[in-house]
Amino acid sequence: MRPLNKPRKLSLSGVSKRSVRTQFAALCWRVKKGEVQICLVTSRTSKRWILPKGWPMHGRTPAGAAAIEAYEEAGLRGRSYDICLGVFDTRKHHDKRQPYLALVYPIKVKTVLNNWPEKDERRRKWFTPEKAAERVDEPGLAEILRRFDPASLAP
Repeated sequence: MRPLNKPRKLSLSGVSKRSVRTQFAALCWRVKKGEVQICLVTSRTSKRWILPKGWPMHGRTPAGAAAIEAYEEAGLRGRSYDICLGVFDTRKHHDKRQPYLALVYPIKVKTVLNNWPEKDERRRKWFTPEKAAERVDEPGLAEILRRFDPASLAP
């Protein structure tokens, strides 16, 4: 079994540790015709391909918060795993100075909905892990997507 996330230097130079914000991201995956697929959604403003992600939620685990984001942003429901696949750094396009760390949690998709809360604001599309990695802007996220192996998750 290969490691899920090899160490990588996060670039947070010139930033106070108190100014770093954390989000939880959902790596939504399924197997279709024997091939692993990962779902990406577009961001609201820049329309970049991203994982569904959002802020910590009171009373929810990080994996539980990621599952809620998967439903709200992509219309996907499934089994969430309390396993952090990795961390990547990102910056919001409206504020490039504010760093964000996103912790990635896998969601095995069981239901793909036709209607969901943010359907009119985002596109949803399925990719192979390699194609998904090519579509995202963040190098750390691309690495997590390329290395994703569902066989490494507990049954």
